[in-house]
Amino acid sequence: MLDKVIANTNEYLEAIPKSERKKYGQFFTSKETAEYMSGMFKGARLKGKVRCLDPGAGSGILACALIRYLNGVDAVEEIDFTCYENDIRIIDLLKENVEICKKGSSKKVSFTVKAENYITSQYLEFNDLLGAKESPEKYDLIIGNPPYLKIARDSIEASAMQGICYGAPNLYFLFAAMSMFNLVENGEMVYIVPRSWTSGAYFKSFREYFLSHGKLEHIHLFVSRNKVFEKENVLQETMIMKLKKTTSEPKEVLISSSVSNADFSNTSTINVPYPLVVSGTDKYVYLTTTRDEIDVLNRVRKFPFTLPEIGLRMKTGLTVDFRNREELRDVKEDGAIPLFFSQHIQEGNVLFPINKTSEYIVTSQPGLIQDNKNYLFVKRFTAKEERRRLQCGVYLAKSLPEYSKISTQNKINFIDGVETEISECLVYGLYVLFNSTLYDLYYRILNGSTQVNSTEINTIPVPDLDTIQDMGRELIRKQDLSEEMCNLIMEEYCV
Repeated sequence: MLDKVIANTNEYLEAIPKSERKKYGQFFTSKETAEYMSGMFKGARLKGKVRCLDPGAGSGILACALIRYLNGVDAVEEIDFTCYENDIRIIDLLKENVEICKKGSSKKVSFTVKAENYITSQYLEFNDLLGAKESPEKYDLIIGNPPYLKIARDSIEASAMQGICYGAPNLYFLFAAMSMFNLVENGEMVYIVPRSWTSGAYFKSFREYFLSHGKLEHIHLFVSRNKVFEKENVLQETMIMKLKKTTSEPKEVLISSSVSNADFSNTSTINVPYPLVVSGTDKYVYLTTTRDEIDVLNRVRKFPFTLPEIGLRMKTGLTVDFRNREELRDVKEDGAIPLFFSQHIQEGNVLFPINKTSEYIVTSQPGLIQDNKNYLFVKRFTAKEERRRLQCGVYLAKSLPEYSKISTQNKINFIDGVETEISECLVYGLYVLFNSTLYDLYYRILNGSTQVNSTEINTIPVPDLDTIQDMGRELIRKQDLSEEMCNLIMEEYCV
């Protein structure tokens, strides 16, 4: 029955342009992924009548795969399945496919197809605006491939779930939060989603809700970014997650990984202590796949402070160059100050000028100007294929003594002293930390994207101020800014 559903879906895909489906964040699950996701439920506690939900059912691929899986669970006697789908173009196909599933199932199956907006259809219940008058539908199992679509903050979906939205929300995490709400106690959900929710400020409220009401049991990662939705040409860090609705924290999380959605038979696995995976007040999710990566987390977390706790903070560059074109200059002139770009960061140093366009700015806007003092500059963006994610350079105010002010383009970050200026020794010590292999690996475990996020950096554990300054003095003595030297100094001072 699953093959027939896939065939019907492929006919639909050929008829609807990809650009049209992208507007709705509509990307279909492959057969291999659907089967793997269904198998993550394990089936150990399932018996009698099982209530299932697919909140963004599309053509019914995941629903069909889950029914096929449940047919093999002897204790399951009956399957009651609800599918939400509000794209009117695919409703008829969904209804046709669920009939195929019903006829092909060895168990009794009942289907309800709701042509409604999954989020807004129960926002009153989610926000507890009905009190005890009406209870929401609850399910034993929920399986989902939610729409991946950024929405406006004032959209009806974001307004319906304001408590978990910050910045520009995405439909996928609204679906995930509502699904957690729809689970029975000890119910389970399996979702395939982008990795982006695991860290960062935008997802903080979502993580607090999601990981307080449920606990991660299994995470599956894909090494390749472009082979999960291969037919859809999607370039995205993607993961499958299984959670149980419970407040009881498990001892471990199973983390598995494969190259793509076509080689689940060639999967590596590791059991990771739960506190290593979900950590901190912001509930960041650290995705480790090897024992070496577990060792990285343990080593860094021995450090007692964060940057803000020792009077430092990473900030994002001040100037968005394309919004301030009239103020930019290619060459030095009266009133112009240096504008630093990521290109100025070279082999651990910050070089200026380098004869690039727009490396000066003439402005009186205070929000675009900062004091000319010592900073550690860190590139915000790196290419996926680059060996290091953290790429930094030491900037010393004395290198440009003729300027009292400078500016930084918003594609770099900089570490600044919150209350006092950063000494040369401290800048070099910070360089030792962030140019070390240990910190680069730690950040890669924390964040799978190519962007270095200042909010995340400010949560990373660091040594005390004296130790960082001692490391800086040692680096100044060595006159060697290589990663290898930084590693040696780290080993000496941070055993």
